Amino acid sequence: MSLLRYAVFRLALAVPTLLILLTVVFFVLRVIPGNPIVAMVGMKAPPEYVEQLIREAGLDKPLHEQYLEYLVHVFTGNLGRSLIFGKRDVSLEIMDRLPATVELALAAFLVSIALGHLFGFLAARYGGKIDLTARVYAMVTYVLFIPFVGLALQLVFSVWLGIFPVAGRITPGLEPPRVTGLYLVDSLLAGRLDSFVDALWHLALPSFTLGLVLSGVFVRLIRNNMVKTLGEDFVYAYRAIGFPERRVLWKAYRVAIVPTVTMMGLQLALLLQGAVLTETTFSWPGLGTLLLERIQYLDYPTVQGAVVVFVLIVVFMNVAVDIINALLDPRVRRGL
Repeated sequence: MSLLRYAVFRLALAVPTLLILLTVVFFVLRVIPGNPIVAMVGMKAPPEYVEQLIREAGLDKPLHEQYLEYLVHVFTGNLGRSLIFGKRDVSLEIMDRLPATVELALAAFLVSIALGHLFGFLAARYGGKIDLTARVYAMVTYVLFIPFVGLALQLVFSVWLGIFPVAGRITPGLEPPRVTGLYLVDSLLAGRLDSFVDALWHLALPSFTLGLVLSGVFVRLIRNNMVKTLGEDFVYAYRAIGFPERRVLWKAYRVAIVPTVTMMGLQLALLLQGAVLTETTFSWPGLGTLLLERIQYLDYPTVQGAVVVFVLIVVFMNVAVDIINALLDPRVRRGL
């Protein structure tokens, strides 16, 4: 029950955060110069027609009424309809694009964990020049600009060497039947090995770009935790007993990765931010490109809906990380 109360408490704390972020997005969009209806129909449209569309979109109402209606719709699961492109339901627009962003973020997350843990472990294990190299790697990757890295990798591996595709998510005509929207998963479900390989090949450069930039945090974290753990008494005890070195290192590594759980969750949230830049660089048809496209048209409902999804994912990840920490360390939830 203590864990349940802690989970409910963290969810309750997430509600004000969600409300604040939604409020900021709503008012920031309204202060951006321009009229979404004029951006949609053009400057030469008849004024009467423009006014009619404004009324239909509810943009003629006082700002506070629009805000209250917006909150009611969000908390009832109604994200509204787009102001452009046939006024399609925003939820459908998002569901079409969200799987691409999820696939990219998860692949990049695995890349960042693999690189970060590998270099961090090697730095702590061997020290010296390897440690110095790993720390320099962590500092450099932390300040890298995603579009620059992406364009450089495209130039080398796509244009010069011709190994990977320049952009896109899959070769046209190889799309598997849609089940989850994740091409790798859907290809396996349909038994389409050609689609799986092609989708994986398209995913390689974008996921490596994003994972590389975010791996530096894990390098420093794993390295510092491993160095500290290798100096603990239990490590000396294992070695004195005669445990093989690889088993000692494995036990030390298991202890060292526990504090990284929180950072893993936070990195997943950062992946969504980095996905926006990565998607635009590689023409990846995800939620990030949808967001940037609709900002140009001042499509309020779609932009707000995309931000709501991003915010919900970030809030969920923060709550999930807190709950995992509470499971690993009961002291976190002490007193509840």
